[in-house]
Amino acid sequence: MPDQRRPRGLLDTSVVIDLERLDPTQLPVESAISTITMAELAAGPHATDDADERARRQDRLQRAEAVFDPLPFDAEASRAYGRVYAAVVAAGRKARGARAADLLIAATACAEGLPLYTRNPEDFRALQDLIEIVPV
Repeated sequence: MPDQRRPRGLLDTSVVIDLERLDPTQLPVESAISTITMAELAAGPHATDDADERARRQDRLQRAEAVFDPLPFDAEASRAYGRVYAAVVAAGRKARGARAADLLIAATACAEGLPLYTRNPEDFRALQDLIEIVPV
């Protein structure tokens, strides 16, 4: 049976967090991440008081830094963010606060023309006309 995986895709932070537990056939042949995901991973160790969890998060960050060359949130992604924001607001959903990082990642996928792989497809349901959402 031929490989049905997409050639490239952008991984949401939720996928990167669970990467070691996922079946690789659920992912694209070539995976990319955004600088926004790297920022979320960098914040992770500081967001817990549990020493064991902090160590796990630090390890995850270091592995991501070693494996990925993150896609920048650049001028094209900034323009795409306007479309992403408008789609979310038009759907009656919140586009600020805790959702902001998700939408910046979605804007990166939109700007790059890449499908977005996520463990939380509901977070992106208003964006199906702008980017392909791939639940993992």
